Amino acid sequence: MSTSREIRDLPDNELVDHIKTVRRDLFGLRFQHATGELENTAGLKTGKRDLARALTIARQRGIDTNK
Repeated sequence: MSTSREIRDLPDNELVDHIKTVRRDLFGLRFQHATGELENTAGLKTGKRDLARALTIARQRGIDTNK
């Protein structure tokens, strides 16, 4: 899920779950990159952008994502 339209349509609880999932995936990508196992480094950039979009929408809604 990468478009802001799709993320905006999510209910609050699913948005928080999406943020948790993206953070977990991004951590895995960074770990693979550090160990030299990651072949497609463009996934890091798209993951960061997806996380930023979701966090921006959460902030606009006033959702605390650090629970």
